[in-house]
Amino acid sequence: MLNQDRVRRMRWTATGMLFLMAAVFVLSGRYLDLHPAWGYVHAFSEAAMVGGLADWFAVTALFRRPLGLPIPHTAIIPENKDRIADTMAQFLRDNFLTPAVVARRMRAMNLAQAVGRYLTEPAEQGGGRIRAGAGDLFVEVLESLDPERLGGQVRSALKTGLDRIEIAPLLGQMLEAMIADGRHRPLIDSMIRWAGLVLEDNEDMVRAMINQRANALLRFTGLDERLANSVLDGLYRLLAEVLVDPEHPLRAKVEDGLADLARSLREDPEMQAKVERMKREMLDNPAIATWWQGVWERLRHRLIEMVRGGGGSGDGIDGRITDSLADMGAALRDDPRLQQQVNRFARRTAVGLTSRFGGHIVRLVSETVRGWDASTITDRVENAVGRDLQFIRINGTLVGGLVGLTLHFLGGVF
Repeated sequence: MLNQDRVRRMRWTATGMLFLMAAVFVLSGRYLDLHPAWGYVHAFSEAAMVGGLADWFAVTALFRRPLGLPIPHTAIIPENKDRIADTMAQFLRDNFLTPAVVARRMRAMNLAQAVGRYLTEPAEQGGGRIRAGAGDLFVEVLESLDPERLGGQVRSALKTGLDRIEIAPLLGQMLEAMIADGRHRPLIDSMIRWAGLVLEDNEDMVRAMINQRANALLRFTGLDERLANSVLDGLYRLLAEVLVDPEHPLRAKVEDGLADLARSLREDPEMQAKVERMKREMLDNPAIATWWQGVWERLRHRLIEMVRGGGGSGDGIDGRITDSLADMGAALRDDPRLQQQVNRFARRTAVGLTSRFGGHIVRLVSETVRGWDASTITDRVENAVGRDLQFIRINGTLVGGLVGLTLHFLGGVF
């Protein structure tokens, strides 16, 4: 809108100068006999009026028919908009969207170094903008997400993905890899310690069970209590021996059982079907959905707090993003080999995109311009260059006047 107003003001200025020259021409013609100077004024205004009219006709003929008259070779732009569309598309294709041109132009650019310099600018220049923008954008995205809807979508995506994966063979391979590397031993140690703690917490229950199964004679003589103590002591001693002795037969039995389990998970169809049923039951359990919703909400709020809580200290996520970008920028700025690799990748990517989509872009430009009506393309072109064209009218008026003044002077001299 502002550009249209400026074009309109320049048009009125050029037209006003033309009418001013016409008025001066008429006025000066009445006083030619009074003084020779009026002859110069008259010659200047006459030539200026002719120059202004000629340029007015030329400029107007580009966009419309002067005075609405059907003069040949006028309204050039609206009459030739299809040819203009094809010419614009051809220019774009020949000068910008051919693989050879793109490769040549990008070969002269050190894109990686330019990006590196920007990323390593001082905080008040580049880094501050990146940090603030990244942090604000991250928070806005997290706050704008619908928790239930997004949580449901993620849960559905996870469920669909897990449904497609056969977990049993993967678990079998993982377990075999753990056994081969000896990483199962800490797991067995943890199981033994856990069994000892369970036994310690349930000593009273064990004593009660032995007491209930003992006969009246054992209870009368108190041997049931001694039997319970012996059982508990034996269990504790057995767990301790298994824990400290890597070659204990019971530990070997456990390892053999784990190896059999891994083999069954990997090869036994019945075991695999059982694991798949357990997986589906777990995924269909509403408690899992509720648990995931709570995990997502806690994670979302925690991330928002981390970003906002980081402030200007650089300890938040935004600070870490900025530091990471700065490190990457320094590497791009200072490492010629990395620059070469990144520039080569960018060049190949741009050339590939040009080869694949260049023709589509050219057709889009051509079809878009062809789809405009005559008034649309006239208005857009005139708004873009109309102000400069009005300067042509003004210059034509002034130059024409000076030419007329010069010819009048030369005519008087010779």
